[in-house]
Amino acid sequence: MAARSGLEGYAYAAMRIVTGLLFLFHGLQKVLGMYGGQVQAVGSLPWVAGVIEVTGGILVMVGLFTALTAFICSGEMAAAYFMAHFPKAFWPIENQGELAALYCFVFLYIASRGGGPLSVDKAVRKKG
Repeated sequence: MAARSGLEGYAYAAMRIVTGLLFLFHGLQKVLGMYGGQVQAVGSLPWVAGVIEVTGGILVMVGLFTALTAFICSGEMAAAYFMAHFPKAFWPIENQGELAALYCFVFLYIASRGGGPLSVDKAVRKKG
């Protein structure tokens, strides 16, 4: 086993924060039409996905209700992969589904690990 540097918790926190931030941007494209996106019809499947991405991105980024939120985001990305990408081709490299597959598994990892350092979850746990 490799020696630990003492920084792995902070590297994990950085990954969680950046993943949440980037996911938030995807939601803002769908919900508000920002960053080159188009506003989706309220109540439509893409709009619901955008709401999950905005809410989930913020919650994962700050580390609040992290495990549950990341699990929901992972499920959304699995559904997106199988609904939008998999019908085009089997391999993610062929069906442009790499990002959905990667988000799915990164969020699954975050769900298994929780908020970690630099999270609201950890701060609340310390006070309680």
